[in-house]
Amino acid sequence: MTETTELPNDLRYVSLQRLRAAIREREVSPVEIADATLALIDKLDGRLNCFAHLDPDDVRRQAKDVEKRLMRGQELGPLAGVPVPIKDLIAVRDQPMQFGSRVMEENVADQDAPAVERIRNAGGIILGKSTTSEFGCKAVGDSPLTGITRNPWNLDKTPGGSSCGSAALVSSGISPVALGTDGGGSVRIPAALSGLFGIKAHFGRVPVFPVSATPTLAHVGPLSRTVRDSATMLSVIAGEDDRDPFCVRGPVPEFEKACDSVASPLRIAWSPTLGYGEPLPEIVDVCERAARVFEDLGHRVELVDTVLPQDPIDTWVAEFYAGVGTKLANALATRREDIDPEVVDVLDKAVNQQMQDYYQSVFQRYAFRETIRQFFLSYDLLLTPTVPAPAFDVGRSTPPTHNHRSIVSWVYYTYPFNLNGYPAGSVPAGFTDAGLPVGLQLVAGANQENLILSLAASFEQAQPWAHKQPQAAG
Repeated sequence: MTETTELPNDLRYVSLQRLRAAIREREVSPVEIADATLALIDKLDGRLNCFAHLDPDDVRRQAKDVEKRLMRGQELGPLAGVPVPIKDLIAVRDQPMQFGSRVMEENVADQDAPAVERIRNAGGIILGKSTTSEFGCKAVGDSPLTGITRNPWNLDKTPGGSSCGSAALVSSGISPVALGTDGGGSVRIPAALSGLFGIKAHFGRVPVFPVSATPTLAHVGPLSRTVRDSATMLSVIAGEDDRDPFCVRGPVPEFEKACDSVASPLRIAWSPTLGYGEPLPEIVDVCERAARVFEDLGHRVELVDTVLPQDPIDTWVAEFYAGVGTKLANALATRREDIDPEVVDVLDKAVNQQMQDYYQSVFQRYAFRETIRQFFLSYDLLLTPTVPAPAFDVGRSTPPTHNHRSIVSWVYYTYPFNLNGYPAGSVPAGFTDAGLPVGLQLVAGANQENLILSLAASFEQAQPWAHKQPQAAG
């Protein structure tokens, strides 16, 4: 489905699909897109702070190269001329890879990650490195290295994290899509708080390399203002790669076609708490209304109070922070003062756990996986709030309405589905009375990304959101 709207002069808020059609029809060139994007960055990023690294000359060089190849008649793929920011936990050859940390300030990647390789091969233009919380350890948008990234809907609020820069760039209309990572919700959380669609495919569907500090939890996924734009990105970056031992083998599903498919009537579970979460009533109200839209679309939606017997946060913390802490062992010993104190605290606790305790959490994870597997024998899809509160003030690590044991234990709904690897996405469900976005999480069974994309696209058509644009950034 191609958009036919007239292109704005500055290309702000133009979708990937519209850019793709405009390039094909010679309405706009890759160089013009690059120049317009860089002009938007000059205009807006001083207020947002989205970049860990950006080289405008490199962006222009890439655009000129793509333009030359197009003029020679080469077929470059679905991203030809489209700017794509890359989160600074993902390797981009010859660019800094600093992980939001002062202790990695001098680090430069010597190769592209598989997803970055594929974006280049599809004609995409790498739009620098977007900000992240330090080593992806916090669910908000600040780090000791890059400072605070702000939410385009309200500059006093966080866009969520850890894929904060990518979310702010897409939400503000600077780029149509961006790449993030998700080890405990870091694509879905900022999608919810910034009014975007974001998805992590099934674990291993998008290969991860170089090896993540959290290799059994990490996903790479897109953020966009429309479902179809993320589906296009997934089609580009998914597929097996021998460098990732966890990669999903076999053909890549036809993600874009899923956006046009109509799912047969499904049995859908709607769970406001999963059995342990503490969402604000306003969040539940918005998400429950959104869940009822799926009934209007012909599906059976059932309230399920308890999906999990207990909160799996301790199992997730034992895996995630122990991995990061082990990677940072030398820095923790020699440069502690350069690391976010809240990050130091959670890493110390994780790396000091006893081996027996760690393996107890490993076995708990297997039991948790089986619980979820059995749940999806009864239901085709699970709906939850994505996060329990709207975007909150920058400078905080958790919402003021929630007291928590750790800096991520407030994101009740996202980390469980990193523990079992099932695909999960967040769609804009509506807004709070204060005008802040609210996200609805869709979780499907193993390898069922197309089900999420199909239902999210149907929901998007029934309750459109992409035309709603934040005004705070200018």
